[in-house]
Amino acid sequence: MATVSHNRMGNKYIEQTVHVKNPYLDTMEEDILYHFSLGTKTHNLPDMFGEIKFVCVGGSATRMKAFAQFIHLELNLPGNAEELEDICKGTDRYCMYKVGPVLSISHGMGVPSISIMLHELIKLLHHAQCCDVVLFRLGTSGGVGLAPGTVVVTEKAVDYSFLPQFEQVILGKVITRSTELDEGVAQDLLQCSSELQNLPTVLGNTMCTHDFYEGQGRQDGAVCSFSQEEKLEYLQKAYEAGVRNIEMESTVFAAMCRMCDLKASVICVTLLDRFEGDQITTPHDVLVEYQQRPQVLVAHFIKKRLGLIA
Repeated sequence: MATVSHNRMGNKYIEQTVHVKNPYLDTMEEDILYHFSLGTKTHNLPDMFGEIKFVCVGGSATRMKAFAQFIHLELNLPGNAEELEDICKGTDRYCMYKVGPVLSISHGMGVPSISIMLHELIKLLHHAQCCDVVLFRLGTSGGVGLAPGTVVVTEKAVDYSFLPQFEQVILGKVITRSTELDEGVAQDLLQCSSELQNLPTVLGNTMCTHDFYEGQGRQDGAVCSFSQEEKLEYLQKAYEAGVRNIEMESTVFAAMCRMCDLKASVICVTLLDRFEGDQITTPHDVLVEYQQRPQVLVAHFIKKRLGLIA
């Protein structure tokens, strides 16, 4: 549903509310967001979350807490950033921090974990009557032909066959959904990167796998059934298909956001070039700086959208 509003110049524009694609939700007396430890009867969700405009999700609970503290300082908000409260402290599945118009949430590792979180997140935004929300997945990845530390803004989230689709098994049937991401947000992020120092950024396809080891062509797991030549051949095919990094959440993130008409983007830093090896050997302090790069980029984007910088 869309509503007409006015910007600060008095001009009309359309506010896009967050909506769900489930007619059965309207028949429920109460919606319990179990993995968030929230509910429509136990919490006033519009009051708690109605001002949210940006949602940033990432795998690590520690990293998303650090991002919440970082964006708190970047937005120059009142209060102590070190004292932010985990809204999901009633559960050990995910963490959630609200920082002004920004929501920072962990999603764990892999498609199943982020899928559960996204169902409840999108319902939360719907129940809270949020408008004009942009979602970002911030993460780490293996690079394909890129130097470690390069930030990849995803153009297309692709599967193991390099197609922009996500396959979901529903009632025993394989359902294919598009993983198209918002082109405008991607281009704005690319522009933001050009305004920042020491932030090498490219636009490219991101391949999503269901496994960190064999599924990504690694030869350092407990099991390996292919040769070095086969591995490099597959990585070369991926590169030729436009793949520039590999991770484990982008396709379902893109598919669910698209299903619910949410603008979204995936921003991941590469920790190694998979053509050069499988294990991460970069020193810890360098990795920490790498992992901050997507956060710095998205913080710049958010501040521009809020009019805090030109």
